Amino acid sequence: MSASHALLALLEQGPRHGYDLKRSYDERFGHFRELRYGQVYSTLARLLKNGLVQVAEEPGAGPDRKIYAITDAGVTDVATWLAQPETPEPYLQSTLYTKVVLALLTGRSANEVLDVQRSEHLQLMRRLTERKRTGDVADRLVCDHALFHLEADLRWLELTAARLDELAAEVRA
Repeated sequence: MSASHALLALLEQGPRHGYDLKRSYDERFGHFRELRYGQVYSTLARLLKNGLVQVAEEPGAGPDRKIYAITDAGVTDVATWLAQPETPEPYLQSTLYTKVVLALLTGRSANEVLDVQRSEHLQLMRRLTERKRTGDVADRLVCDHALFHLEADLRWLELTAARLDELAAEVRA
């Protein structure tokens, strides 16, 4: 996700300190990876340089004392970003596929690679399902998104296991 666009969109709600932006970002999107303060302030500096935000107020010294506001150019930038679809990520050359092929090439057990990965996926799915059960609607939607992707990965793992002999014959040829 674009942290700069997220911070800009959060500023559309009104002017804020960098600290407030970080807290708001982390509450909504930082469940797995919070923004670092340095990232917030370097992003705000870049947005300021590009004319997408302005300093609305500077009551004291230091970046944590500045209050930032979005500019008209910043509003336009957020609107443009929101209107653009994300490029679907087809994962045509995943690390997992590479590991399966290399296991076959080196005489190791590709089934073991698939089993270990399946176990890892199932553990994460259990954690996400529990989080979904106790979370608010935003948390449930984020977890659903992740769970659907993990389910697709599991289907691929099962399909690959079923076709492993065929893949092994091609790889060794």
